[in-house]
Amino acid sequence: MADAGIMGLGAAVIINRQVVWMQGYGFADQPRTRPFTPHTIMNVGSIAKPFTGVAMMRAVHEGKLSLDEDINTYLPFRVVNPHHPGEKITLRHLATHTSGITDRWEVYSGTYHYGGDSPVPLGQFLEQYFAPDGKNYSRENFLNARPETQRDYSNIGAGLAGYIVERAFGEPLNAYTRKHIFAPLRMTRTGWFLSEIDLANHSTLFVSQNGHIIPIPLYGGTTYPDGGVRTSVADLSRFFIALLNGGEYQGTRILDARMAAEMQRFQFTDANRPENFPAQEGNSGLFWRTKFSGTRVGHGGNDPGLQTEMLSDLAREVGVILFMNTSVSGPDQRAASVIFDALWKYAESLRAGGR
Repeated sequence: MADAGIMGLGAAVIINRQVVWMQGYGFADQPRTRPFTPHTIMNVGSIAKPFTGVAMMRAVHEGKLSLDEDINTYLPFRVVNPHHPGEKITLRHLATHTSGITDRWEVYSGTYHYGGDSPVPLGQFLEQYFAPDGKNYSRENFLNARPETQRDYSNIGAGLAGYIVERAFGEPLNAYTRKHIFAPLRMTRTGWFLSEIDLANHSTLFVSQNGHIIPIPLYGGTTYPDGGVRTSVADLSRFFIALLNGGEYQGTRILDARMAAEMQRFQFTDANRPENFPAQEGNSGLFWRTKFSGTRVGHGGNDPGLQTEMLSDLAREVGVILFMNTSVSGPDQRAASVIFDALWKYAESLRAGGR
C-alpha cells in the first residue's frame, strides 16, 4: 500500500459460502483520522452490474422480460444498429457485452458528475444516445458487427439493460433493489445515489500519481446501473454469498435458483463465441464473467479513485472481495493484483486448514 500510494482498503475472505475473515487497512479520509474498515462505504464501480443482473433475472422469472426478445419490445424509443438494421438486440446480448453497442468516450465521459448525483435522467440520456434525432446519436455508437460476433464491454449497454428493468417493474432500479435485494439481505450501508448514503461513513476517493495521493470529489453517474452501487465489504459479502449459493443467503432468497444458475451459466459455446474472445480468455455469464484466464469468476470494478474485485473460484469454494479507495497509474498499477493474489493465497490456506 505504501509503495503504490494506496490510502485505504478493505477485504473479505469467503470459504464455502461463509465469511471467515474481514479486515480494513489504511484510511478513509485525507487527514487520516477515519480508519478504512469492512463497514466503510464506497462506490464499487462495475460490481454494480451483477445487482442489475439480479434485478433483470427477477423480471425474467416473473415473466415481465425475456432474455431473447428484441429489446425494442420494452422501450419507448428504438435501438437499431445502423450497420445491421435487420438484426435484433436482446437482453442476453447486453448482459454478455455482445450487443454491438459501444461506449463513445466523448459522450460517456460526460456521464460522470463530480460533486453529486447526476441530474440527467437515465432514460433521457439513453434516448439522446440511441434515437437518430438525439443530440448524442452517431453511427459510431455501434460496432459494425452483428450481435454475438464481437465482445465489446459496454457500460451504456448495461445502463440500457437497467432502464429496461426499470420499465418492466414500473419503478427506478435504485428503489426496486432497495426493497428486493438490499433490505432482505440487511445491507444497511448500501445504495446507488449519494443522497441514499450516510456520507459520514463514505470514503473519500483518491488518485495516486508520482508519489502523490490526491483526493477527488465524490461523483454520480448518469448510466448508474452500470457502476453506481455504493456499499461496504461487509454488506457486499452477503450479496456475493447469495449468488454463490444459488440466490440465497442464510435463509433469505433474493433470486430464484434457476435464474441464479442461468445468470452464472457460461453463455459462450463453440457455436456462438465472439470472434475476438477466444476460449483462453474465459467465458461470460449475464453481467457475470471470468477473469484470470478463466480461473475465477464474478466481477470487478475500476473508476476514478477506486479499484474493486469480487471473485470466486469456479467451484464457488473460495471467494475474495477487495476494495481500494485509490486508483493507481503507471507501474504501481500492479499493486492491486499483488494484494489480491496475497489475499487469494491466504484464502486457500484457510480452506486447506479446514476453515
